[in-house]
Formats: sequence, C-alpha cells, structure tokens
Amino acid sequence: MKALIKKYSHAWVLLYFIFYMQWFTWLERTVTTKFTVIHLELDDYIPFCEIFVIPYFLWFAYIFVAVAYFFFKDRGEFYRVAAFLFIGMTICLMVYTIWPNGHDLRPDLNALGRSNIFTRIMGWLYHTDTCTNVCPSIHAFNSIGACIAVYKSRHLKEKRVLRIATLVLTVLICMSTVFLKQHSIFDVICACMLSIVMYVVVYVPDYAKIRAKLRARHANAGTVH
Repeated sequence: MKALIKKYSHAWVLLYFIFYMQWFTWLERTVTTKFTVIHLELDDYIPFCEIFVIPYFLWFAYIFVAVAYFFFKDRGEFYRVAAFLFIGMTICLMVYTIWPNGHDLRPDLNALGRSNIFTRIMGWLYHTDTCTNVCPSIHAFNSIGACIAVYKSRHLKEKRVLRIATLVLTVLICMSTVFLKQHSIFDVICACMLSIVMYVVVYVPDYAKIRAKLRARHANAGTVH
C-alpha cells in the first residue's frame, strides 16, 4: 500500500479540479446579464452545424484520457501537462472574473427547419450551459494543451498515427466551438495565444537542468560554509 501511495503521490495535483469547479460554478451563477459581448464580424459567416456536436463532446474523453495516460506513464510529463492545463485554466478563470464576458451567437433551434439527434443534444446543451465565461475558450485551450503534450512526449514520438489523429481531433474540437455557436472565433484566437504563452513557460525551459544547477549551487554553498 505504501509503495502504491509513493508511486502515485503526484495525484495531489488532481485536487485542482475541486478548486476549479468551485470557482467556475460560482462564475456561472454570478455572470448572467452584465458582461462584455464577444462578437467578430467573422462569426456571422460561420454557419451553425450540429454535426460538430460529436467532436465537441469527444473533448471530455480526450482530456481525461490524455491526463490519465501521462499520470500513469510518466510523472515528469504529467507535471508538465498538468502545469500547462491548470495554470492556463486558472488564467481563464481570472479573466472571466476580472472581465465578465459572453456572447449572443446562439441560433433559435426551433427556427432551423430541421430536427435530429444532434439538434436535440444542442438544445439540452444550450439549456444547461450558459453563454458566458467564454473568452478565452477553455475547450480550445485544453485541446491544444493535450495535443502539445502528445507531440512533446518521449513515449509517443514513434506513434505517428496517434499524433496525427490527436492533431485532427484538436482542430475539429476547436472548430466545433464556433460551428455550434458555443464560442466566438475571438475566444479560440485568445485560447491559441494563451497556449503559446503556456508552451513557452512549460515546455521551452529545461527545468531538470535548472533544478540540477540549483542543487549544485546549494551543495557548493553548503560546502564552502
């Protein structure tokens, strides 16, 4: 039992989801009417396409599987993907709190002239999910973060089909947010910009070498003292 606890001691990081859900739920309850409307002219040229509900909901499995894979496979890579996702998500929550935002892009599903399983799913989604707290898009940001983690993983370098499939799914998920009118294209652009920042922070520095140098300096300082 002790060996198991030691092996998966990094599970404490996952407690972040409790913190995240509490904050996000509070925002969903409080940001309801007074918010900045996000809308670009390009949004008006993007049609509503309910088939994108498939990649949109695949996001949940995608993020869960990605995090779970790195959790069990490689502690170091898990810490990196967790840092990317969780710090970025916290930044998103801070933006929503300081700058309440939302959109008015959702169509009247009853006026579409068609009804199918996908439009019915969207009706349920529109009913349960508010059109606030949208910029940057966490849906897009997390998808990009998971894709980067797959491409940076030393264990998946030879998994060409998996890497391509991951990239395709990431693109489809980002597209789904605008084709389902869950987000403005501006939300996705901001998610991409935040992803670039987080990539530079999390993946560019060689933190292993930095830690080694700090330990060496500390040991040398202790020896001199």
